Amino acid sequence: MRRQNRMLRQPRLLLILTLTFQSISSRNEIVFMKTKLFAIGCAVLIAPALPLNATPPAISGDYLEVRSCDVYTGPCFANAEMGLAGKEGILVWSVKQGQWNDVDLSGLKVIAVVSTDQTLGDQTYQPRSGKAVLIVDERATAVQRTALASFARSISDGLIREVAAVESADIQTTLGTCAKNGCASVTAGDLVNITTRCLGGQDHLCGNEEVYYPPLIPVDGAMPAYTEIASFQGEGLNKTWQSTGQRSSFLARFAR
Repeated sequence: MRRQNRMLRQPRLLLILTLTFQSISSRNEIVFMKTKLFAIGCAVLIAPALPLNATPPAISGDYLEVRSCDVYTGPCFANAEMGLAGKEGILVWSVKQGQWNDVDLSGLKVIAVVSTDQTLGDQTYQPRSGKAVLIVDERATAVQRTALASFARSISDGLIREVAAVESADIQTTLGTCAKNGCASVTAGDLVNITTRCLGGQDHLCGNEEVYYPPLIPVDGAMPAYTEIASFQGEGLNKTWQSTGQRSSFLARFAR
């Protein structure tokens, strides 16, 4: 009888062990599925923050922009200058690396001196375009000069309606060398001369200053700066000019 009872208990024990194992397996599967779903959810949330295109830019470098009106100012000053000043601009690109139209432009520079018939304000809402004199790096080959001119006109996003002349000059640039990245020095032979410094407390005149006008073209990390002098003494625009003591510059980076 005892042996018979033991024999009856064994199948029950096996049944209990089987059910227990199945229960544990089911719980493990549930935990695994929950973990998997959590990982998928995290991936979905993180995905929008990741760049869709990780391809490096074809060309990049440093950028300086100077206008003949204040860009860091208050509404009262901006309104007073509207239509009267700010019709001229000088755009400087110092290529660190990259190519344009399959031509290597690393280490070269190009300048666009632009003149329009209205104040160069916010290009998004009031787009302006005008004539330009392009100044290409004299170190460039003939093929590189053509590529530099094409690059300047293309990256200007419609600002340059007509190229009045293309000049070649010894372009020297020192951009963003100080702690606040507002200091710059640019010369292009005897055609262009620019010197900027960082904005300071002494440059706040009305207390309502802000970046009233954004840069003329899309750039990264734009920093407004104080223009000590900016001049163009070339031909092709039927005018020359010199601006001093204005809050009219931006230093930035470009990439296309």
